[in-house]
Amino acid sequence: MQIKVIASGSSGNAYHIADGQSCLLLDAGIPLKKIQKGCGYTATQLSGCLITHAHGDHVKAAKDLARLGVDIYTSQGTIEKAGLTGHRIHRVKALEPVNIGTFKVLPFDVEHDAPEPLGFLIRSTVTQEKLLYFTDTYYLRYTFTGLTHVMMEANYDPDAMEENVRIGRVDVHRAKRTISSHMSIDTAIKTLEGFDLSRLQQVYLLHLSDDNSLADEFKRRVQALTGREVYLC
Repeated sequence: MQIKVIASGSSGNAYHIADGQSCLLLDAGIPLKKIQKGCGYTATQLSGCLITHAHGDHVKAAKDLARLGVDIYTSQGTIEKAGLTGHRIHRVKALEPVNIGTFKVLPFDVEHDAPEPLGFLIRSTVTQEKLLYFTDTYYLRYTFTGLTHVMMEANYDPDAMEENVRIGRVDVHRAKRTISSHMSIDTAIKTLEGFDLSRLQQVYLLHLSDDNSLADEFKRRVQALTGREVYLC
């Protein structure tokens, strides 16, 4: 599985994956021009784009991609909230698999302050690799087996955020919203501990907070748990 991080964080999210025959875009939260550049100016060759939810940092370019001829796959809640229309927009439901090119995709529900947010389990029928992608959720109710790649949110460190609130660097209302809609590193670790990691190759930590994360410490903890390659995004 080839994975390219085009953008990650509150300013926008977009990730490109490929298995040698098909390629997908995971989220489209940056301008189309940046996506095209990140895809090596081959965005029209995308087998599809999976959108997790309707916040701008994940859905910003979805309409433009659809006009470009890229098929968009997301929930009905996201379609309605983001105003997505046209024959390139495909509604998917949690726990109902869909085939996109050589990928078998299983959407699943997550916990975020947006209508019908989703994560995606993506298996390549070419390489038999299995990628788990989820972001913007404070909790994951499911466990998974046979994962080779994990792309997951690790947004904040609770102690760092508590200190930032204490000194006034982070507003208390923003902190409460983060806790109820994003995943802490502690929860990320517990989530990984619940997975079957026997085939794991790589972990990508996504959507790290600019103010409340400790990137090097996050990487150290995940590497200590998994013994695999860990990338900070």
